[in-house]
Amino acid sequence: MSVSMAAFAINDGFLKLTFQDMSVLQAVFLRGAFASAILLALVARRDLLFYRPPRRDVGPISLRAFGEVGATAAFMAALANMPIANATAVLQAAPLAVTMAAALILGERVGWRRWTAIGVGFVGMLFIVQPGTEGFDVFALFAVAAVVFIVVRDLGTRQMSDSVPKVWASALSAVVIFLCAAILMPLVGWRSLGLLEWALVASAAVFLVIGYFTNVISMREGEVSVVAPFRYTVLIWALVIGYVLFAEIPGPTTLFGAAIVTLAGLYTLWREHRLGRDVAARASARPFGGGTRGQKHL
Repeated sequence: MSVSMAAFAINDGFLKLTFQDMSVLQAVFLRGAFASAILLALVARRDLLFYRPPRRDVGPISLRAFGEVGATAAFMAALANMPIANATAVLQAAPLAVTMAAALILGERVGWRRWTAIGVGFVGMLFIVQPGTEGFDVFALFAVAAVVFIVVRDLGTRQMSDSVPKVWASALSAVVIFLCAAILMPLVGWRSLGLLEWALVASAAVFLVIGYFTNVISMREGEVSVVAPFRYTVLIWALVIGYVLFAEIPGPTTLFGAAIVTLAGLYTLWREHRLGRDVAARASARPFGGGTRGQKHL
């Protein structure tokens, strides 16, 4: 998981470097072309190129792809115009927002402790965004919009059946992002690139795919309660990359807000793990594997 977060942060750093020489849309278009080619090759290798998902999964898959496109567009707009660590810090509120949306939309049970953690995490996000102050950056709203789209993506993912291969769904999202960028490319025009720019875009795509696969491996092979908290190591990588590549140093208010969001997220993960363990223990203690209907979640 730590390697995955490092790969995603490096991908963002390389892509942000390309924004100095080309439009955001062209960079996303080129990275999408490379990433789609890599993922489609992997899909073909697994004989999934002509896979047809069950009809019930078409809606969730479409919702997932829509959320992926929106999150990419919003986050790239934020990344191009604000420090990488600041944009990444806002994104750490996404797991809290997903938990809230799952409770409000999908009817998942969330107790007062996790609701409190969600509220505290959103307060931390306010410290990062700093609305109404001199430190407010309007492009931080794009990072907030990315969080909203991530919620849409994850809700779609949660409603997908286990029969849908993850690599196929990821390849589909990459292709959709590439096609959307291709459709909009005539609006901004094409800028000729040098060898360095091509290398940066290709490297960003490679690290994006590495981040995806190491993430999948970590969640599939490792214990989720142990692995998931290491998602927040992306903040460390974003701070390092922002300083080394762009000489960016977040202010103390941003760092304080990031710390609040991280702690709230870690508490929520710990609480979800503890509740899951308690549910499993109570279910195994009942004769004939009785259910947990009516159980109170704290």
